[in-house]
Amino acid sequence: MDVSEAGTATVRQRMEDIAYTLCVSTGTRTIDAASVAARLRLPDARLPDDSSLNGS
Repeated sequence: MDVSEAGTATVRQRMEDIAYTLCVSTGTRTIDAASVAARLRLPDARLPDDSSLNGS
């Protein structure tokens, strides 16, 4: 495994850990549901214009 592959594996594992933690903390099973639940719990944390997050 070269350095670029190790970085990719590390980033992938960190993202999986974050997704898992978010699902556990919101009581959901999918990252989509966890994201919605988190946004509902933290309405003041939303960006005024979140179009960059949904690809608009």
